[in-house]
Amino acid sequence: MIKTIKEYAKLERSMVNLITVEFFVQMINVSFITILPLYMKAEGYSDSQFAHFTSYRYLGMLTLALFLGMYIKNRKILPLFYFASIGVPLFALMILIGVQIHSNILLLISHLLWGTAYTFVQIPILPYILRNAPKHQHTLAITLNFATWSIASIAGSLIIGILNGIDKNLFSERNLLFGIVLMGFAGVYFVSQVNKQEYVPAITTAKRNSIKEYDWKIILRALVPTTIIATGAGFTIPFMSLFFRNVHNMSTSTFSFLNSITAVLVTLVAIYIPKIKERFGYQKAIPNTQLIAIVALVIMATTQYYSDLSIAIYIAGLFYLLRQPFMSAAVPMTSELTMKYVGEGNREMVSALTSAIWSGSAYFSAIGFGILRHLDVEYVNIFLITGGLYIVGVFWYSLLIRDYNKREKAGLIMH
Repeated sequence: MIKTIKEYAKLERSMVNLITVEFFVQMINVSFITILPLYMKAEGYSDSQFAHFTSYRYLGMLTLALFLGMYIKNRKILPLFYFASIGVPLFALMILIGVQIHSNILLLISHLLWGTAYTFVQIPILPYILRNAPKHQHTLAITLNFATWSIASIAGSLIIGILNGIDKNLFSERNLLFGIVLMGFAGVYFVSQVNKQEYVPAITTAKRNSIKEYDWKIILRALVPTTIIATGAGFTIPFMSLFFRNVHNMSTSTFSFLNSITAVLVTLVAIYIPKIKERFGYQKAIPNTQLIAIVALVIMATTQYYSDLSIAIYIAGLFYLLRQPFMSAAVPMTSELTMKYVGEGNREMVSALTSAIWSGSAYFSAIGFGILRHLDVEYVNIFLITGGLYIVGVFWYSLLIRDYNKREKAGLIMH
C-alpha cells in the first residue's frame, strides 16, 4: 500500500492543487446529499418537494453542459475553475437561506445557479488532466480526482457525525451545512496555486465550435452505457439518507458515520484502481465490480420488506457499505475507457455530454422519484428500478469494452 501511495505522491504539485479544488467542491456536494434533505424535512418540506428543488440543480448543469463542452475545445480551461470555486459555495449559501426563510423562488434560482457553477469544474477537469498531466500519470490523476468524492465524504461525514453527536442543537443540520459551505471558499486559494503553464491544443479546423467536426457515431456509442447507469443512479443516490431515515429510522449522526466508513472503503479501493486495471483489464474489472454492487443494492433495498425486524437495519447498513466501493471502483476505469475510445478530438464534447447525461438523468429521475413518492411507491420498488437499469448498463459496457479491444488491436486507439 505504501508503494502505491508513493506513486500518487509523484503527481505534479499543480495537478494536486487543482484536484484539491475539486475536493472542496465535493465537500459541499457531499454535505448537501447527506443532510440537506434532513434539514429540509425538519423545516417542513416533503420528500417530493426536496426532489423538486433538487431537480433544478441538475437542470442548471444540463443547460450549460453542451455549450461549455464546445467552448473549452482549444481554449484555456484554468480560468473556469475560479468561477466554480466561488460560485458553488456562494449559491449553496443562497440555498440554505432559501430553506431558512421558506422562499421557493430563492430555492429554485439558487439550485439552478449552483448547478451551473458546479458544471464549471465537472466538465473541464478531466480534459484538463488529459491535456496537462504526463501520459504515464493519467490513470493516477483521474483516480485521485475521482477519489475526492470519497475523501470529501470521509471528512464531511466525520465532521457531521462527531459534531452532531456532541450537541444536536448547536451542531444541527442547518449549522453544519453553513459551516461546511463557508469552508468551501478555500478552493479559491488552491486555484491560484495551479501555476503550471497550461497546454492548449492547436486549432485543427477553421470552425472551432462546429458540430460537424466531431465523430458522433463513436461518441454516441460510447455514451449509451453512461446514460443507462446515470438514469438508474438518479433514482437512488440523492435519496439514500431518506431511505435510512424513513425506513430504518436511522439518526443523522449514525448515517454520517456509515457514510464515513463507506467513504474510507471507497478511498482504499480507489488507491488500488490502477493496479486492478493493470491486472484484470477493462474486460473483467469493470463488469465484475458493477455486478457485485448491483447485488448489494438489491439486498439493501429489500430490507424494507422486513424493516420491522431489528436485524434489518444492520443488513441494510452492511450492504450499503459494500455497494458504494464496488460501484465506484468502475467509474475511473469507465471514464478513462470512454475518453480513450472516442479519441483526443472528441474528449471535450464527451466530457460535456457525460455531465449533461448525469445532470439530465438526475433531473428527470429526481422528478420521477418525487412523483413516485407522492404516489406512495415504496423505496424498495424505486431502488429495484435502479438495479434493473444498472444490469442493462453493465451489459452495454461489456459490448463497449469488446469494441474498444478490437479498435485497439486495429491501431485505432491512441494512448
